[in-house]
Amino acid sequence: RAQPAWADGIRFASQAEAKRYCELRLLEAQGYIRKLELQPVYEFKIDCVTVFKYVSDFRYMEGCSEKVEDVKGVKTPVYRLKKRLIETQFKIKILEISK
Repeated sequence: RAQPAWADGIRFASQAEAKRYCELRLLEAQGYIRKLELQPVYEFKIDCVTVFKYVSDFRYMEGCSEKVEDVKGVKTPVYRLKKRLIETQFKIKILEISK
């Protein structure tokens, strides 16, 4: 039920996601983060076969660590499973930003 929103000429799936993007752009402009990316794709593979693709909302560098964020309103069982599998395969932690 999220309403699409626009920021910097970019269409976002929700107003919360657009708001978070604006916050991250501000942090990047101030030098707190760098290399902000929108919708990076992670492929979950088993025996070199792609089982599914997971698209997060944002990825950026904070200091020496990579941060991956997803703006979430509802955490479906499918989302929870994909999140755990991607975190395990890529050895990352997906930060959930609540609406």
